[in-house]
Amino acid sequence: MRNLPSFDRLSRSLASLLNSSSALVFIPALSLGAFWIGGERALVAAALGLPLIAAAAGRFGSKAGGTFGADQAGGLLTNDRFDAELEAVFHGSKQSGEMSACIAIAIDDYTQLLDLHGQAAMNLISQQVCNRILSVIRSQDFVTRMAGNRILIALRPAQHLDLEACIQMAGRIQSAIEDPIPLNGTGIYLSCSIGFCLSSGELDGTPEMWKDAANNALIEAQQNGPSTIRAYSSDTRRRSRIRTNLKKEFEAALNSGEIRPWFQPQISTDTGKVTGFEALARWEHPQKGVLGPHVFLPFAEQAEMMERFGQTIRHHAFKAMRDWDRAGVVVPRIGINFSSDELRDPGLIDRLKWEMDQFDLTPDRLAVEILETVFSRRPDDVITRNVTSMVALGCCIDLDDFGTGHASIASIKRFQVSRIKIDRSFVAKSDQDPSQQQLASAILTMAERLKVETLAEGVETPGEHALMAQLGCNHVQGFGIGKPMPFEKTLDWIAAHRNKVNGVPKIGRQTGSQGGF
Repeated sequence: MRNLPSFDRLSRSLASLLNSSSALVFIPALSLGAFWIGGERALVAAALGLPLIAAAAGRFGSKAGGTFGADQAGGLLTNDRFDAELEAVFHGSKQSGEMSACIAIAIDDYTQLLDLHGQAAMNLISQQVCNRILSVIRSQDFVTRMAGNRILIALRPAQHLDLEACIQMAGRIQSAIEDPIPLNGTGIYLSCSIGFCLSSGELDGTPEMWKDAANNALIEAQQNGPSTIRAYSSDTRRRSRIRTNLKKEFEAALNSGEIRPWFQPQISTDTGKVTGFEALARWEHPQKGVLGPHVFLPFAEQAEMMERFGQTIRHHAFKAMRDWDRAGVVVPRIGINFSSDELRDPGLIDRLKWEMDQFDLTPDRLAVEILETVFSRRPDDVITRNVTSMVALGCCIDLDDFGTGHASIASIKRFQVSRIKIDRSFVAKSDQDPSQQQLASAILTMAERLKVETLAEGVETPGEHALMAQLGCNHVQGFGIGKPMPFEKTLDWIAAHRNKVNGVPKIGRQTGSQGGF
């Protein structure tokens, strides 16, 4: 048995020699020698025998090498091949005691880049990123592109592979990716977040758990800002379990009705009457209380449940409109936010028609709220088609958080925006800060020239309310008007607001009054 390793090395060397391109040099000489010695029969035997010997030697060498033959695989692999190689590395590292690592990489701001450049361009960029990663890692290490914005790397076992070495490797990868990537004559600047897990962190688990550990470290890196590196640890494991439980709870909450919209009123600055409500998602968690969307939307995105989440919110919002109608309450319009993922759904329009028909609603009573950043990123064909189709149906298009992105006047006209929602950052303390007042006034003047309605978000004080009315803003919304509330409280709020409005003078450019509540 002592001679077995030497025999393995000899057989692998022979297989490598016979299967290499250098062996081709000797084939003419061997054939000529066979003919010289044995004539035509020897020549035929050599022509048939040499390929068979080479094939048999190659197969025998791979068997003799066992897992060592697999160790030669490197570079960019398919997902299935990557999983198979990762399993071999995992068990090999466990047996040898040497460290290996699994690394997960994601391009920062991928969704924004996708909106800006399109899928075809992002495929080219992702390929360039993979090429740069391959130029940094060792030739025996291997890489695969996962679905969406994720790249996995496996580093084969090495004696000096430790935490510091992995951090240095991650830093070199980031430096390589941050060099501008040429696209359509310009340079695209990227950054990436990286999470990794050493084999020592998950040796008691499975290769799949090892891969999940690297992905969980990546999630924490992404949560701590762009171009961040995180290593998997016991704290990561604890936090990942919490996230997993929340994802499961999120799906159950959609089924049970714990996640539903709360409604924030919007009123006219001219008449004081209710002109609509905005549907704002809330999770009425039995233990944690009422949770805002900033807590649970990341889980919906990671679990690819944004489409279902949007359907749930629309269902409750349209039902509320029907119930207000049946109660004899006038609510002209409901505002619902649509994410980029929902707007990229080719079946959105047909589903929207069916949902509105189900509750006997006309399209003009739906205000489709779209973030300004969606328009400023040169939306792709599906988004453009869906937005223009909703306009054709008769839906109103609200440009949300106006002033925080870079939407052009051309895009406002192109998508037939009905109303601009001025971001709260321009409204806050506008009655006290002259510079804030000037910014708000400029936006309102532009909207008036474009013949687009306006709504000021985040109105919290009577002074802000009065100023927005004096500057010509058509609608206001905010805590100073009414906080988001469950449907059950809206009827009482509407009745109380109606009583409050009666007898209160109008706030407008003509009156300059400071009242209004």
